[in-house]
Amino acid sequence: MKVSVRVRDEWLHIPCKDGKNVVRWLGEEALKRYQKLRSSTHVPSKKEVISEIRKTRGGAILDPQDIINEILDDNDFVSVVLESDWPDPILASTKIMFVPEQVLKDFQQPVEYLKVDGNSLSPDDLRQLGKGRYKIKLSKESESLVVKSRNLVEKIIAENKIVYGITTGFGKFARTVIEKEKLVELQHNLIRSHSAGVGNPLSPKKARMLLALRINVLAKGYSGIRLETLHQLIDAFNASCLSWIPEQGTVGASGDLAPLAHLALGLMGEGKMWSPETGWGDAKYVLEAHNLRPISLEAKEGIALINGTQLITSLGAEAVERAGIIARQADVVAALTLEVLKGTSRAFDAGVQDIRPHKGQGLVARRLRALLHSVMFPSQIAESHRFCNRVQDAYTLRCCPQVHGIVHDTIDFVRGIIVTEMNSATDNPIVFAERNEIISAGNFHGEYPAKVLDYLAIGVHELASMSERRTERLVNSALSELPAFLVKDGGLNSGFMLAHCTAASLVSENKVLCHPASVDSLSTSAGTEDHVSMGGFAARKALQVVRNVERVIAIELLAACQAIEFLRPLKTTIPLEEVYRVVRSSVRPWDKDRFMSPDIDAVTMMLQEEKIWQAVKTHVEEYNAMQRCGFVGVKEG
Repeated sequence: MKVSVRVRDEWLHIPCKDGKNVVRWLGEEALKRYQKLRSSTHVPSKKEVISEIRKTRGGAILDPQDIINEILDDNDFVSVVLESDWPDPILASTKIMFVPEQVLKDFQQPVEYLKVDGNSLSPDDLRQLGKGRYKIKLSKESESLVVKSRNLVEKIIAENKIVYGITTGFGKFARTVIEKEKLVELQHNLIRSHSAGVGNPLSPKKARMLLALRINVLAKGYSGIRLETLHQLIDAFNASCLSWIPEQGTVGASGDLAPLAHLALGLMGEGKMWSPETGWGDAKYVLEAHNLRPISLEAKEGIALINGTQLITSLGAEAVERAGIIARQADVVAALTLEVLKGTSRAFDAGVQDIRPHKGQGLVARRLRALLHSVMFPSQIAESHRFCNRVQDAYTLRCCPQVHGIVHDTIDFVRGIIVTEMNSATDNPIVFAERNEIISAGNFHGEYPAKVLDYLAIGVHELASMSERRTERLVNSALSELPAFLVKDGGLNSGFMLAHCTAASLVSENKVLCHPASVDSLSTSAGTEDHVSMGGFAARKALQVVRNVERVIAIELLAACQAIEFLRPLKTTIPLEEVYRVVRSSVRPWDKDRFMSPDIDAVTMMLQEEKIWQAVKTHVEEYNAMQRCGFVGVKEG
């Protein structure tokens, strides 16, 4: 029996014979070997003490007295934490620095495969790949195209032709011809020198998305990479061996050079890498632990791995998918708020939308009509104020089709650009095997995804802007005719007072994040790259805006469900009662103050998982189908 044990930043293989020793022996044996192998830096007079021993996968703490073969498998992974690994909390972070990032204990490697061909990947496909739902395999057509493009590169090298990026330097050094025997060194130097990113690393999910998207682009067959190298990338993806990729450092012009270089660096066996089995470790070791070889680059392959807009686009794909998910549910939450504020659905009349026929506006109005009081789905709450003297509602209620509508249209537009970008060849130079030609061009420039992701942030922000104002109306007794801050015994209890403040703070934060990154440009590479997109930041902040919107909508949903408590025993419509039921399955009503953050997190998760939309989807479809059939019973109240 053999176990891999991590001490600080080193992994050691520890033979355990029949595994009948205890876990304490395993930790002490690993520490002894670590000190022996690292004697040049170890301080002999310092006695190291083991603080705890954990399973790397899942992070479970092991009892030092347990028998090894009873709790560990052959070739299992364990991390030893020393007391000296805990830094001084006054001088440094109090987290343990050498326990690898953990994954769920029930994490299972996927068994299903998604075939990629460079032409048909969708944002949802990419998200599912990021979540680890699928492995990747190449289509036969892609394999053929990759081989043909590589054959042209080999021909150029054999004929000693001068072609940018293959037999020359890069950027400002484009006119420097490289000797044939140094072409391999050129590619490795490129990856090492361009691995200059900074900041927090991408999460395993985002790194998986980035690697998957780069594989998809290479599968188009315009990059000149060897099929063997591409298969090595796929093998690393399928084993979830993911490089350390800092999220900052790209200007989004000659591709996302720094992050993609870090991606390639780990695959070369250099720098850091993560997998569910090993956690963070030296890339060479992580690859070895999965029986994978580091890639060894040949001519053209280094630049083939780093020229492209895949960081911008992979983050953008997640942002646009999550934006679409929250936008659908923002319509549902708005309907519930209008209901408990005793608003009217007359403003959503089909005729009103027909004379201003924007697609999104009509969509939202139909959705609201399906959810609110009608002959098909009557509401006791709506009937209770049918003869009130209120003429019209506030704009955040009445103008939902107009404001939410343009958000839906914006998301559709952005999705179209992102899908095209995901399935585009963004290399430079581009290898046209069928034309026997290599062209240096500008498909790597990130202006397309940068611009639309700035637009996405501006668009989706309005959902939160509207939502926060509706939450204000819910908690403000002067506007809602409900108890102040939606709680009994106001004064003793504060209710939703600070939840609304949180929503307000997130909306204000979004106002700053909505300033477009792509309006800026700084010349780089000694003037060669004299206009850049700044798309990396556009993508990161668009995703943050979407996260903030999700939480603001979650707060409104909690407040609207709490408001219903004060209108009981009256019932709302069947679909909105279903929304209430889903929320109450995880979050109980407030009868007095309690710790609120967990409830906000729980409902945010519901929205991210589309549980609110799933609760009403069938009812909305049924209502709309009946209307299309002209059924007279389906008429707005």
